Amino acid sequence: MSDATLNLTPKVYTYLQEVSLREPEVLKQLRLQTHKMSMAQMQISPEQGQFMRLLIELIGAKKTLEIGVFTGYSALAVALSLPSDGKVVGCDINGEWTKIARKYWEMAGVADKMDLRLAPALETLQSLLDEGQENTFDFAFIDADKVNYPHYYEMSLRLVRPGGLIAIDNVLWDGDVADFSITDAKTVVLRELNAKLHTDERITISMLPLGDGLTLARKR
Repeated sequence: MSDATLNLTPKVYTYLQEVSLREPEVLKQLRLQTHKMSMAQMQISPEQGQFMRLLIELIGAKKTLEIGVFTGYSALAVALSLPSDGKVVGCDINGEWTKIARKYWEMAGVADKMDLRLAPALETLQSLLDEGQENTFDFAFIDADKVNYPHYYEMSLRLVRPGGLIAIDNVLWDGDVADFSITDAKTVVLRELNAKLHTDERITISMLPLGDGLTLARKR
């Protein structure tokens, strides 16, 4: 028993993956290709992808939102757990990164579930609201430029249905949010958003020390 979260040493982390990770081969291939890129640190861990797949199954999601697609690992993880008529609306601005994503979506046979919109995410989210899609998404994943996280959160909260789930990545920001001497814009925005979510009565929350920190917010 322990009254604090266990420190994941390399040995324990390896054991965790060996006894719990069920990563489909197509996801593994995408992860390994992304790992060769200079921006590889932007990809979520495989156990986080598996956790998101479990969440999708638990809430019976059919329509999901992804803010920040990168090379498509998390979107693919989600899509693999959606029913055949499920949909992932993805927001990104980088055609090169998402070209890789499209390749693996095709390989996995889920390309028909993907609605990728290459435009600034704030514009895409506003267009979804303008189209009357408020309260229609089951799940949203926020993992894009940090300075706009507060806006992404507020717009996602409008788009997700009551009882739906918003997952917010990088909320621990390599521990920098806990060091108040660090005052760069990204860290400050994340720190302020964490404080806001803590007292936001519109949601039920849990912040998990998974990956770089993942907050789950269930819309009441």
